Amino acid sequence: MLANSADLAQSGLKATLPRLKILDLFRQSTQRHLAAEDVYRLLVAEQADFGLATVYRVLSQFEQTGVLKKSQLGNGRAVFELNDGQQHHGHLVCTVTGEVHEFFDPEIEARLRAIAAERGLLLADYVVTAFGAPG
Repeated sequence: MLANSADLAQSGLKATLPRLKILDLFRQSTQRHLAAEDVYRLLVAEQADFGLATVYRVLSQFEQTGVLKKSQLGNGRAVFELNDGQQHHGHLVCTVTGEVHEFFDPEIEARLRAIAAERGLLLADYVVTAFGAPG
């Protein structure tokens, strides 16, 4: 099922076939976090005729308009996930498999707010990415 054009229009983007197809991939994927190469591989598997440059361009447009959120997960690896209004969360990355686990910890968020307040700031946003190996 393709995403409808109204979803893209709300973000200020025209509903082109590459945009609809890539948005649909994120909605249907069992994997929440996808790198550009993952998206490209999924498109190739579906015999969609889009190049890797198109994938990068669409992902960038989706990030700029807030459709997707981008996270840097070390080693220059960036992944994207739907900006679906879920509560703020961190990422725990397995250094062996690369698997990404999401977590939310109100104590970490409270501590970050306190640290910001100690410095006269109001916490607007935060990024927490932790790395670990099976043990």
